[in-house]
Amino acid sequence: MAGTHIKRSSLASIADSLTTVRERIATACELYNRQPSDVRLIAISKTHPVESIRAAIDAGQLNFGENQIQEALQKIPAVKTPGVQWHYIGPLQSNKTKHLPGNFRWWHTLNRIDIAARVSNKAVELGTRIDALIQVNVVNDPAKSGVSVEGLSPLVEQLLESRLNGLNLRGLMTIGPHGGNETALRQCFGDLRKLLETTRGQFGLTNFDQLSMGMTNDMEQAIAEGATMVRVGSAIFGSRK
Repeated sequence: MAGTHIKRSSLASIADSLTTVRERIATACELYNRQPSDVRLIAISKTHPVESIRAAIDAGQLNFGENQIQEALQKIPAVKTPGVQWHYIGPLQSNKTKHLPGNFRWWHTLNRIDIAARVSNKAVELGTRIDALIQVNVVNDPAKSGVSVEGLSPLVEQLLESRLNGLNLRGLMTIGPHGGNETALRQCFGDLRKLLETTRGQFGLTNFDQLSMGMTNDMEQAIAEGATMVRVGSAIFGSRK
């Protein structure tokens, strides 16, 4: 992956694509009375080489998302740029939890107490912390990961009772319905926003304020409903390799 060579024209197009995505974000923010600075763009770099990541960094992008531990462990040491933050957005097996602390700043897919405890313990061992988002399967799609809407409150209660000192609980993440229309997307993302507000109030979580939702095809609907992070891959890097 790190040794893959791609054409200069392709690298230049990444900068152009980033400009286009940022314009989409700014337009949506203006339409829905939000500030573009309140929406963090996560460039989903999975399956794309380090050269592409460096091209994005040269264009001012500092947040990148990966969903395979082994692939990410090849890329992260190759990118030394100060200020770059890595986001883990994939499912996490027990034997891979040790790799999150020290490599990733954000974990978007927390959905089990046992995995969370493993990640936290390793973070404490390393003297660091990870900002964590709980993945919620809002649309109850059996093909999607995440805790159910009904299971969210019990999971948060477990997490807090376990006093996981290596984790900062920062908010929620979801994936919108595949092929959903405007109404279905807005409903899904709006439901996640309401869950965030309810959970923050119920448990008194003052820093529980992040909503990771919206991708290439539905970021506008997510921004309309309060997304603070949008996860965009193909619109920046092109189709997966």
